Amino acid sequence: MDASDSMRVNRALNKMSKLYRAAKARKLAALGLHPGQDVLLWLLAQERDGMTVSELAARLGIEPPTATRSLARLERGGWFRREPVATDRRQVRIVVTEAGHRLVPSIERAWSELAEQALGEVSQEQRDITIAVLEQANERLRGLVGEAVLAEE
Repeated sequence: MDASDSMRVNRALNKMSKLYRAAKARKLAALGLHPGQDVLLWLLAQERDGMTVSELAARLGIEPPTATRSLARLERGGWFRREPVATDRRQVRIVVTEAGHRLVPSIERAWSELAEQALGEVSQEQRDITIAVLEQANERLRGLVGEAVLAEE
């Protein structure tokens, strides 16, 4: 890749990252969420019996203290509850409440709207190519940073 192309790629990716995050923040603010909290709540909602903080951190590719801080910020919304783990008194399970489950469709709708707005009126073939290229780039970047980050954040 020549210098001109590499500059265009870097500029486009940096700009897209910033704009996407800002647009996502606006959509999530309407739901009372910050970027990252959407992924955390959505992931928790996929497990009816909840999960421990360690399990959640592993799924997100973050450290348990980071997950604990994120949960503390989310807790004010009443979207989950903490339940003791019968076999280990040091652990608690994070279980999404009914209010949290009711919020999930709104999160998914915000994601869908944002994806539609970001890609605009492109053909299905162009969408498929764009998604494939972005997924390949993500895989290569994961290899560079050595992380198995599952969350979009």
